[in-house]
Amino acid sequence: MRLLALALLAASPALAFTPEFPGPSAVTLSVSEDFGSFAQPLAPWSEADFPQDRVEGRITRTAWRIEPPVGFSTLSILAPMRDALRAEGWDVLFECETDTCGGYDFRYRLDLFPEPEMHVDLGDFRYVSARKGRERISLMVSRTASLGFVQMVAATPSGASATQPAAQPAAPPAQAGAEVLEGLAFDSGAATLSGDQPALRDLAEWLRANPARRITLVGHTDASGALEANIAVSRQRAEAVRGWLVADGIDAARIDAQGVGYLAPRDSNATEEGRARNRRVEVIRN
Repeated sequence: MRLLALALLAASPALAFTPEFPGPSAVTLSVSEDFGSFAQPLAPWSEADFPQDRVEGRITRTAWRIEPPVGFSTLSILAPMRDALRAEGWDVLFECETDTCGGYDFRYRLDLFPEPEMHVDLGDFRYVSARKGRERISLMVSRTASLGFVQMVAATPSGASATQPAAQPAAPPAQAGAEVLEGLAFDSGAATLSGDQPALRDLAEWLRANPARRITLVGHTDASGALEANIAVSRQRAEAVRGWLVADGIDAARIDAQGVGYLAPRDSNATEEGRARNRRVEVIRN
């Protein structure tokens, strides 16, 4: 699992399509490059294949945070945008929802902004890709309990003009990859965490020294049991780490917790030693 470095922030990135949202929205980040490329998924991820088009041109990546009405869903955010694309002459190439996309593996093969600019709930996201002539659009939609998040990647021929987004925050520093919090001991099927935790003590000190930074915690399990149960346990492990840090004085709003079950092993599940290494929590520093 790796977060890709952000592209150069341009003075006036362009949008090939201007989405409308079901509630107040704000641009969290907009990044553009005149001569760039991105891989546009055209089918779900699978172990055997992941069909993508390599699209070149002026690439603009824009993310929004939305305050939708009560009772919203990822579909209620995505459907109007998909319908608007079709109304404007775009051909929808591919559409999927969470598991039908390929779940964790699909999400982490997309070049998405990190938290807090773009939030992706690994249990609730939707994706659409579309084409109109030489232009391409990809839309990723996810949510928290009260907020919606959208990231759009738009490709237009280099030098083409289009609508401007409303705001452009300064680009954050490039992100590092995931780091394993070594030394956390989780029994198989368990998510309890207590006592002194040197790895977490060091992480808490880093968070105190960097008050503007956030982290994402990602829990993992071994391959014992069903996927759904393992995803629940892995999220609980990430939440246990989050709870330890909050108890140590770190603001809970700075910490996101996710779980991916056994979908990203770092060792073989054929041995107890390998299974123990797979039961872990990783941290991504945003």
